[in-house]
Amino acid sequence: MAKKPQILLLAAPETSASVLYGLYDVLMSAGAVYLDMVIGKPGDELLDVKIVTANGKPFRCIGNIPVEPHAAIGDAGTPDAVVVCDMYTTIYDVPHGRYPREIAWLKAMHAGGALLSSVCSGSLLLAEGGLLDGHRATAHWAYRDMFQRHFPEISFQTESVLCLAAEEDRIVTAGGVSAWHDLVVYLIARFCGYQVAIETAKVFLIGGHAEGQSPYAVMTRPMESNDGPITDIQEWIAEHYATTNPVEKMVERSGLNPRTFSRRFRTATGFAPIEYVQALRVEEAKQMLEMDQISNDDVGAAIGYDDPASFRRVFKRGTGMTPAAYRKKFQRIARIAQPA
Repeated sequence: MAKKPQILLLAAPETSASVLYGLYDVLMSAGAVYLDMVIGKPGDELLDVKIVTANGKPFRCIGNIPVEPHAAIGDAGTPDAVVVCDMYTTIYDVPHGRYPREIAWLKAMHAGGALLSSVCSGSLLLAEGGLLDGHRATAHWAYRDMFQRHFPEISFQTESVLCLAAEEDRIVTAGGVSAWHDLVVYLIARFCGYQVAIETAKVFLIGGHAEGQSPYAVMTRPMESNDGPITDIQEWIAEHYATTNPVEKMVERSGLNPRTFSRRFRTATGFAPIEYVQALRVEEAKQMLEMDQISNDDVGAAIGYDDPASFRRVFKRGTGMTPAAYRKKFQRIARIAQPA
């Protein structure tokens, strides 16, 4: 009997149970459950899936959910693929030095020929290990600022749910927590074939996130800045984002020359001034489109765009969707959340 491809799921106490057990359940079912559903006779499991940790000892992950690993990383051998599950950290708490054993092991597995993949904040381990340097990669959209400040060698892809840009180098990163859906279909297709991936997706009703992360992304508060004038400007523009010529007024209020203001603003926020204003405006528009019934053009006017075409262009660039499509998607979610 041919050896099954082996996939190791790297977990820690900071891992979400939904990610760890979701991946384990779906990967273990590949080849088996679909036939059970359609002909009443299970097929063969096609993958060898194991949960591994730094020390192999039982622990409890987020939510106090018990986890019993199959092995410690030092005893696992070299697999065909590793999935670094999410390792939660706040958007201000860079996990430098928190996972030295895991990162050393990941580098060794990659050198040995394994495919490395990650879900959500799991890509921070790959980043700290230098494995993503020079590549495009993704994680949860909330870590954009952290990546840009602390890992500038990496091109962070806010919009990507599944980033395959480094696939030739055997590295695949997935976005926010439920992006494991997209990753698991990719892994099954890679190791078991396209047909098995489609069949498994049908069993679990996995449809992927074709629109990417951008529609879900929210403008996060940048990491703390000690630049008083810029902090003052941020507080002011938060209340006056709809004003005409906003950047000109921001520069004037700061008392700085335009070039110095632009440089200091980007250092403090990670945004160019006009990008920051547009992001604020888009965030406000999203809230109105999610809950209000006023027309799309009136939403644009309320946030500072008298020209509907300009509003649609800026909104689509920020979310990947037109205002109309965004309204349709998220008002549907609102109806589910608040049934009549």
